[in-house]
Amino acid sequence: MRFNTLADWLRWQEHLHPNPIDLGLDRVRRVLSAMRLEQPPFKVLTVGGTNGKGSCAAFLDAMLRAQGYKVGVYTSPHLLRYNERVGVNGVEASDAEFCAAFERVDTVRGETSLTYFEFGTLAALDIFHDHKIEVAVLEVGMGGRLDAVNAVDSLGALVASVGLDHMEWLGPDRDSIGYEKAGIYRRHRPAICGDRNPPACLLQTAQQLGADLQVLGRDFDWRANGDCWSWQADTVRIEALPPPALLGRTQYDNAASVIALLRAVRADLEVGDSAIREGLRKATIRARFERVPGAVEMIFDVAHNQDAARVLAANLAATRGQGRTLAVVGMFRDKTAEAVAQELAGSFDLWFAGGLGGARGQSATELAARLRTALPRARLEEHASVADAWRAARRIAQRGDRIVVFGSFQTVGAILRILHESVTNGA
Repeated sequence: MRFNTLADWLRWQEHLHPNPIDLGLDRVRRVLSAMRLEQPPFKVLTVGGTNGKGSCAAFLDAMLRAQGYKVGVYTSPHLLRYNERVGVNGVEASDAEFCAAFERVDTVRGETSLTYFEFGTLAALDIFHDHKIEVAVLEVGMGGRLDAVNAVDSLGALVASVGLDHMEWLGPDRDSIGYEKAGIYRRHRPAICGDRNPPACLLQTAQQLGADLQVLGRDFDWRANGDCWSWQADTVRIEALPPPALLGRTQYDNAASVIALLRAVRADLEVGDSAIREGLRKATIRARFERVPGAVEMIFDVAHNQDAARVLAANLAATRGQGRTLAVVGMFRDKTAEAVAQELAGSFDLWFAGGLGGARGQSATELAARLRTALPRARLEEHASVADAWRAARRIAQRGDRIVVFGSFQTVGAILRILHESVTNGA
């Protein structure tokens, strides 16, 4: 074996390929063929979108498992551990399983150079094959058309939303990005769009591909009914659905889109109404408006683009109490911090900007300057790291206040790691 630890494998993968991000399917298809997994022996559902795809994957996982299927889920990025990216029936893959899968990928790839994400995608498929799963839920990493996940054909695909993010790779506007997202659709296969206002290019691309497109608000929708809600498409209606376990109004859109996908693939993958209800109650995912109660409530949200910030602002407004709301934020340099701040204008009493390291990182001074451009009257502090920003917020927070940590997976992960270590150490 080339390496004996997961950490060593991952460090090596970070520098194996000349470019950290190099979209394309040829390399992955070549290795998939060598692994004899170009047509996996399990059913596949693919989930893409700018925002919401992680939540949709969580709903799919919970509903499919409630029906009794053995389910593998592949998502990215991770918050605390790389192992979070691959799960089988809710159990994360172990270090040993990853090392064995990486070794198998490395053995068959020959001279084919792979990116970090491509290596991980191939390893996930290998682990699923080893576990003899029945259904794989694959979350697209970036875009869709040229993402490594798209090298595998699926029974059906869901695009949760189309927003402005990763524009340096996917294009400058929603039409360009919608084209890339629609690339996960397939001819004569169910194609679900959970965006109520999809860009024209997504609709056109789905039509050109010959996909069986269904759009939220046009072909299916949901309606609140007291403490419950209902889902409807044409003459089909599912009543008395429980509120999604994931918080926020946007989760009803996500859940409705997942139900549409499962209904569309029911000839190959039957999921009954009772399993849908159970999945709604049991779905879990970290850091999507995750509320941790206490004298000072903590809220974790990986929102890092304009659309996600708009949803975060709505969720904060819907749950506002009597105390102050404090922001702890760290963002990568390539994100539209000004647009994010504008969406959250009025949501926070005080901002704590923290620096992020790494190639895409941004210092607190840089981030604070961008935030002040958008919100010149905001009360704002700068701190060297997001950990320092969080500690500063904790020092001034009083009973009844809440602290909202957001801006990137790295930002949220850093604070969750501190909290996890304090619990582990008994602090």
